[in-house]
Amino acid sequence: MRAFQLIGLAAAAATLNVAVAQPVRQTVNDWQDGFRQMENEDWPTPNRERRATGAPGPDYWQQQVDYDIQIHLDEREKTLTGAAAISYTNNAPDTLDFLWFQLDQNRFRADSVAVMTETVGGGGRAAGRVGAAMPDGISAYAVRRRHQISEDGYGYNIRSVTDTAGNAIPFTIVDTLMRIDLDDALETGESVILNIEWDYRLIEASTVGGRAGWECFEETETTGGDCIFQVAQWFPRAAAFTDYEGWHTKAFLGRGEFTLEFGDYDVAITVPQDFLVAATGELQNPEDVLTQAQRDRLEEARTASDPVFIQTPAEARANERRGTRSEATWRFHAENVRDFAWAGSRKFIWDAMGVQQDGEGIAPDTVMAMSFYPNEAEPLWSTFSTRTIAHTMEVYSSFSFPYSYPVAQSIAGPQGGMEYPMITFNGGRFTGRPVVDEDGNLTYSRVQKRGLIGVIIHEIGHIYFPMTVNSDERQWTWMDEGINTFLQYQAEQQWETGFPSRRGDPRLIADYMASSEQMPIMTQSDSVLAFGDNAYGKPAVALVVLRETILGRELFDEAFRTYARRWRFKRPTPYDFFRTMEEVSGVDLDWFWRGWFYSTDHVDISLDRVVEGTFDTQDPVVENARERAELAARPEALTPLRDREAGITTYASRNPAVVEFYSANDAQTVTARQREAYTRYRGDLESWEADILASGERVYYLDFTNEGGVVMPIILEFTFADGSTEMVRIPAEVWRYNPRHVTWTYLTTREVVSVELDPLQETADSDRSDNHFPSRIEPTRLELYRTAATGSNMMADQDQRVTRDSIRARPE
Repeated sequence: MRAFQLIGLAAAAATLNVAVAQPVRQTVNDWQDGFRQMENEDWPTPNRERRATGAPGPDYWQQQVDYDIQIHLDEREKTLTGAAAISYTNNAPDTLDFLWFQLDQNRFRADSVAVMTETVGGGGRAAGRVGAAMPDGISAYAVRRRHQISEDGYGYNIRSVTDTAGNAIPFTIVDTLMRIDLDDALETGESVILNIEWDYRLIEASTVGGRAGWECFEETETTGGDCIFQVAQWFPRAAAFTDYEGWHTKAFLGRGEFTLEFGDYDVAITVPQDFLVAATGELQNPEDVLTQAQRDRLEEARTASDPVFIQTPAEARANERRGTRSEATWRFHAENVRDFAWAGSRKFIWDAMGVQQDGEGIAPDTVMAMSFYPNEAEPLWSTFSTRTIAHTMEVYSSFSFPYSYPVAQSIAGPQGGMEYPMITFNGGRFTGRPVVDEDGNLTYSRVQKRGLIGVIIHEIGHIYFPMTVNSDERQWTWMDEGINTFLQYQAEQQWETGFPSRRGDPRLIADYMASSEQMPIMTQSDSVLAFGDNAYGKPAVALVVLRETILGRELFDEAFRTYARRWRFKRPTPYDFFRTMEEVSGVDLDWFWRGWFYSTDHVDISLDRVVEGTFDTQDPVVENARERAELAARPEALTPLRDREAGITTYASRNPAVVEFYSANDAQTVTARQREAYTRYRGDLESWEADILASGERVYYLDFTNEGGVVMPIILEFTFADGSTEMVRIPAEVWRYNPRHVTWTYLTTREVVSVELDPLQETADSDRSDNHFPSRIEPTRLELYRTAATGSNMMADQDQRVTRDSIRARPE
């Protein structure tokens, strides 16, 4: 049977599901407009702070908060004691009677909103779901974590809040926030200096979780049981006050990260004398805390083409057992940053190299890329960490702006990854069976290598988004995680051929988008299920699709670069991003934002039918011969076939008297009347009509259904009878009259034998079984299992538990 029906042009149009514009009134049908504009309906009205172009307006403002901090680490007790002089400058057109500060460590108090509202599943598939199976156990890790939270007294102890004269200022603590009531209202353009003293106990990061804390190692014959301290969210930080929300007072529940104010920092960190310290900013007193050899190596590293050890693995190992009780103070200065983090340990190996860039007069021309890690991380970290920093800066800068700070650092930590200005905490050490090479040396696996590269790219990338482009992570996680994951995908693919990126390829998000776990990308962070897919994967794929399929690289890259540079050191909202991408590219993308960012629809377009139409020439010689050929190609009807096989003859064959012209000639024999009619027809044709009939052109009608709901371009690959192919890209506007069904017309002189929808799998289409015409058998791989039972005992009075052990070899 042929793949296509061969029918007349008029008949083809009549039989197809042709898209027809439907009435606007919703009272008589369920009409939808996939291209409804968002500008005046869903997005805030432009104003003098934020323009309709997506750019900051002439009255854009943001607050300035500067910090002068002294902090002391008690290594034995694992506590911090600090004092800060905080200068708050009010650039808002509002008078402020009080100031809000974030106390994020209060998240770990036993009575915090975060702890008291923890649910089974932790935001995963079972979280808060009615009817979900009740768990039949609890992990020892979860019990230990809850014990530590309830027994160890975590959270801030605010010792005092005073003015410059030492007078107490009243304050109120509300979960993870502190309101400081000012004696005198702070007018526009005025500043106030607050002095705050505090202390708190650092958490054990690997047990309690969170983004910072301490990790201690077991003592061995060659190493001491020393610790690594990674310190973040460690001082009262000014909460954001913005033009679009006022004070940002949503409690910190652990997932929705931070939106903060830019400022300058001077920080003095007192630690044991044998510690190395890495921090946001540049070291101000190297002569007090570094040896002459270390200072010389740092100077060498500034122009080195490969990482230089500032503290070697051997020196780090020798340093571990010293355990001095004397102390040293490291002083750092950072300008125009929105946060400050630091790490310290006597275990650290330290390597560095200078990365040269064109700072364009707005950024340093040399950036010091540096890594700090213990011997337990070797040889993986010395091979890849600092080089990955350099690669990340090269790729991200090409998409946005030069790296904006003088330092970029990667610090080895116990788990995951977390970002701060100029410094990142990264996992990627050995967590399971060590890998040994042919010579018996400790090495690493492919998974460990690529895991480390991926996490460092991601966290260093965050220094661009949101540490420099200061988006609101608490409200719109995708603006930092999604955008950053998109750029991480670009950097990973440019690292080496075949890099197995976890996110970014549209094929990787298709199943999630078709699942019940999917939520709109614009959902607030703390309410999201399947957080990795929603906040990281889906927006990253959306941007890949926007770049590769919708806009093309040239338009996308220019618009994205404009967005990044417009909002460098400023605070954008999603609407600023959406508007910039449209204004600079010159393409209306409201349909794209609505489908990908505001809905739970997914991409699933079905190619329902393809019909081939050829022109009826009206020439009886041509048309009758075509009909005769079609009839000859059909199988004979079953009754006359079996009559003949049974020897039954027809009446006409037995009675020649009834045989005349019509009996002797078939219905496709050309008659004189048909010839006369054709002559009249040809005489009435215009020349261009005659040319069309003589062209031999075929008209193909393709019927599509939008099963998933997201309107998208229709991408087709036609394969022709001569073996050639053609790719056709139909813009998304093909759905503008009917977002559910559409019929599209394709003209060609070649015979089409097959059509494939989305042949490069670039749109995240969730069901490819309906992407081919004619349909094809879908391939899959089946795993053969070895079972403990070879059959079923139908007489058994109890269930037989069958265990299965896969025959296939398992990866390491």
